[in-house]
Amino acid sequence: MNIESLRLVDYRNYKEIDISFCKDLNIIYGENAQGKTNILESIFLCASGRSHRTSKDSELIRFDKKSYYIKLKYEKQNRSSQIEIMYEADQKKKIKVNEIPIKKLGNLMGNLNVIIFSPEDLLVIKEGPSGRRRFIDITISQLRPAYFYDLQQYSKILAQRNTLLKEIQKKRSLTDTLDIWNCKLANTGARIMKVRHEFIARLNKFVEINHDRLAGGKEKLCIKYVPAVKTSLYEIYDIEKSFKNELERSLAREMIKPTTATGIQRDDYDIFLNDVSLKQFGSQGQQRTAILSVKMAEMDILREETGEFPILLLDDVMSELDDIRQQYLIKNMENVQTFITCTNIDLFKKIDDRRKIMYNINAGNVVIEN
Repeated sequence: MNIESLRLVDYRNYKEIDISFCKDLNIIYGENAQGKTNILESIFLCASGRSHRTSKDSELIRFDKKSYYIKLKYEKQNRSSQIEIMYEADQKKKIKVNEIPIKKLGNLMGNLNVIIFSPEDLLVIKEGPSGRRRFIDITISQLRPAYFYDLQQYSKILAQRNTLLKEIQKKRSLTDTLDIWNCKLANTGARIMKVRHEFIARLNKFVEINHDRLAGGKEKLCIKYVPAVKTSLYEIYDIEKSFKNELERSLAREMIKPTTATGIQRDDYDIFLNDVSLKQFGSQGQQRTAILSVKMAEMDILREETGEFPILLLDDVMSELDDIRQQYLIKNMENVQTFITCTNIDLFKKIDDRRKIMYNINAGNVVIEN
């Protein structure tokens, strides 16, 4: 899989650009606030339908304009394809794959597979559970578009159940109607929990391999799935039953504070190094090594699943890593189309020119410097 070209019109600080890419290293450099990350963001947007930096499409429109347009051409399994995204202020975003409109965002998932690694990812171990859930959900959604659809459905059901809880506070006779929403929430939540459990088990195999190489076999790294709904068995029926029981037990608390007290929206993940939680005791260096191991493991899973490496997006992370981790990352870029943003290009000067193209970004202008 590789991206062939990208066209941006009135996107962020870009008026209109057309860029062609090489199949190996695409090094995007320049001073800060010139638009380097905007290129990676637009690629991620074509893969997921959403920015990794904002939930508001209006923020992606160039200043004083009313719309943006993205067109990305790529090759997957020896077939050329393209993704187009159009957005006009106050209107619904339009997405096309090979000129066919996409009606549901889940149908976009899996067309273009990417792994993005940004400085924010280095904080994911220490930040709140929502960041860790999103960290994992991005990759699962590319592997299982149905999972993304379930996440959307769950959010809708959860919002409706929370609304009902507020109404029950005013009118207790509505309590009997809660069972309908409990069943819906448990049914959808059970599918999500099963996929999360299976994905983490699979991910850990590759995490262990990658971390073993990075740490020289001195440490053992693993991720633990910490579901809010406790269950000893991970078949749909058993999870659903446990889910309903948890909801029933939580009702007294929910009558005091009218919001759903349990469910997959409260799940978490913990990363352990030699059986010690990095969230509580890990040094900054250990946390960075752990996240790098997880990112490389996600690449391995996508390759195993699809037969091709995903696109690798590295957003200004090289400066955050020491020499050993930098060299490990560069070595793993072989056979992977990679997009790197940076301010210092010295690290890449020794790389064979046949493997790279360098793009200088200055105030939304792109100059190829090979």
